[in-house]
Amino acid sequence: MRYKFLFFILMMVWVSCADEDNPPVSPSETLQNIIVPAHFPEITFPEQNNFSPDRWSLGKKLFYDKRLSVDSTISCASCHKPSYAFTDNTSMTSGVFGRQGVTNSPSLANVAYHPYYTREGGVPTLEMQVLVPVSEHNEFGFNIVEIAERLKNDTRYQEMSLKAYGRPLDPFVITRSISTFERSIISGDSKYDKYLKGAATLSAEESLGKELFLVKKQTVVPVIRGIILPIMNLKTMAFMKSMPIREDTDLHKRSQTLLSSKLLA
Repeated sequence: MRYKFLFFILMMVWVSCADEDNPPVSPSETLQNIIVPAHFPEITFPEQNNFSPDRWSLGKKLFYDKRLSVDSTISCASCHKPSYAFTDNTSMTSGVFGRQGVTNSPSLANVAYHPYYTREGGVPTLEMQVLVPVSEHNEFGFNIVEIAERLKNDTRYQEMSLKAYGRPLDPFVITRSISTFERSIISGDSKYDKYLKGAATLSAEESLGKELFLVKKQTVVPVIRGIILPIMNLKTMAFMKSMPIREDTDLHKRSQTLLSSKLLA
């Protein structure tokens, strides 16, 4: 177990090493492939993993490739289904050999804005997070070095890797390209987004709900410039539990009045 842990740490260090030959990409080039709503903050890519269309394409191909799992039965997209906002539609996600996971998969929508990753919030970068499901026994049950070895004779992958990163496909390229693709998964056309743009009107219930969600000391979800992010980890949950709920506020009275009117209608 100790050696397995050390191996994982070494892989973390490997994929976090700087790529000195990685040229910067201008915002205009970045936005060619990623549509960011006007009311969203600009997506920030790591200096060591700047965006390019070639890196995005390679990451997308890997995201859907089942060969990344030890028995070649599941891919990233198997648990983060595009048709379900890049999450799963089951309470417990299944992995290789039919192994049962302990949670369902969180959505990848707007993951580019997250400050940390996994349920525990212990992984600081999206590049490192890619290693977590790969090495998890109940998910991919594999390791990143063996994935690179499995794909080394795939000429298409090697061509794409050289074009995107100037090097053969390896753990560095795999983690960097997948995270580049994942950062492009943006959800910004809900009714709430349309409301922020002045293209929709909230109902009385929705308006009150917005205030309850965003009011100081009653925020129950992480918010960045009005963007409500999914609750993904224990750090956020611990913060939520520490927030006092005020019972005698005007909002509380308004919510009780609205609820009573609905019950009597």
